[in-house]
Amino acid sequence: MTASMKAAVLGGGPGKLAVQDVPVPEVGDGEVLVAIDLCGICGSDLHMVIDGWGRKGSWEGHEWVGRVEAIGPSVERWRVGDVVVGGPMVRCGECEPCRAGRPSLCAERDTPGVGAEHGGFATYKLTRESDLLAMPDGLDARAAALAEPLAVALHGIHQGRVEPGQSVLVMGAGPIGALTIAALRAMGVDDVRCSEPAPVRRELAAAVGATRVIAPDDLIVPSIAEPGLVVNDAVDVVLECSGNGKAMEAGLAQLKRAGVLVLVGAGMAAPKFDPNRILLNEVTITGAFTYDFDGFERALALLSGGKMPVDALLEPGTVGLDELLDTMSGLASGEIAGKVLVKP
Repeated sequence: MTASMKAAVLGGGPGKLAVQDVPVPEVGDGEVLVAIDLCGICGSDLHMVIDGWGRKGSWEGHEWVGRVEAIGPSVERWRVGDVVVGGPMVRCGECEPCRAGRPSLCAERDTPGVGAEHGGFATYKLTRESDLLAMPDGLDARAAALAEPLAVALHGIHQGRVEPGQSVLVMGAGPIGALTIAALRAMGVDDVRCSEPAPVRRELAAAVGATRVIAPDDLIVPSIAEPGLVVNDAVDVVLECSGNGKAMEAGLAQLKRAGVLVLVGAGMAAPKFDPNRILLNEVTITGAFTYDFDGFERALALLSGGKMPVDALLEPGTVGLDELLDTMSGLASGEIAGKVLVKP
């Protein structure tokens, strides 16, 4: 192993990214060094890079698969050459949310974007042995790279308490929205609609199972003077996956009485909700941050089960680190629809 590796390093500020040689991390006690095979580009990566949220000198990427390159002292579970999937960071296990089975709300969690992330957009990734999962037998690495975003999608579905027989509207057909649609259909939900502005992503939504796809402008949004009005063909649950404030507002207006709006996508444009609509219709608004306690295991099982349209969800081939910034720009603009995999 050489002393240096390649990484797509943030320069500080929007769109500042450069491939650089950085030191290969030293492997400490209880740690594992993984050679990254594939790493997906997440919507949060776009915020960190394109919008400049990330910390200078760090590098992103948390949807990765690879092979164990080296292990530190006391590591017992893994051996060099094991094929692994990057899993969730193990939480404290002692705070009230952790004891209640809600590790996404752990009192000891970090604020996203605050720490200096050293992720999977690099040749190697250093991780704790507890933060890895074994690659399921027979699962292709490209499919396994979808485990993390699929776990996010499954948590949103769980927060919406979606059940077969209900109607669901997914706002946004980016990677999380598309995975949400596909997961809902695989779980037996037959009425899954999608609202998406970009034509290429509307095509993707249909390809992965949406039963009806429309542009946001086609949604009927009652005026503030009609807070109790329920639109025709309203839905039980809205899963807002775009992070767009206007989409959140429109999503609230699509609900039946006692419906549920789940905010899955992160964004800086805050919505302006009509409190009287919430009050008169007794709707619930909740968030979905990261994963359920068993989210990765459920995601890998779903991907292994053959019901997910993996080929439709993924863009063909891979891109290198030197193509990362241009690819992110294409994803942010909506020109690229599916999940893009990076091969460092």
